[in-house]
Amino acid sequence: VQLVESGGGLVQPGGSLRLSCAITAFTFSRYAMSWYRQAPGKERELVAGITSGGVTTNYADSVKGRFTISRDNAKNTVYLQMNSLKSDDTAVYYCKVYLPGYMRDYWGQGTQVTVSS
Repeated sequence: VQLVESGGGLVQPGGSLRLSCAITAFTFSRYAMSWYRQAPGKERELVAGITSGGVTTNYADSVKGRFTISRDNAKNTVYLQMNSLKSDDTAVYYCKVYLPGYMRDYWGQGTQVTVSS
């Protein structure tokens, strides 16, 4: 199982970024996916989640109305569109999947997002 994030970078406050997470080695469309983030000195926190079919999503209060999670099951990819970025959004962003057959979480390597002027 491999999860590879991309799309991070440096952006000014108010700007946008789209993160991608490409997944290999399992039937992607069967599983819910999540994005997490971890800022320096803070615990990792859930940012957004999406069900296997993409119908239901959930968001942390801090990103509601600014971030959108989506998925393309044909491309085995989950996305996080981030708009109106703030300095507080600066963190390493990770995608995650829980595989019940293996009874564990799988994480990507993370992608750095820095919001600064």
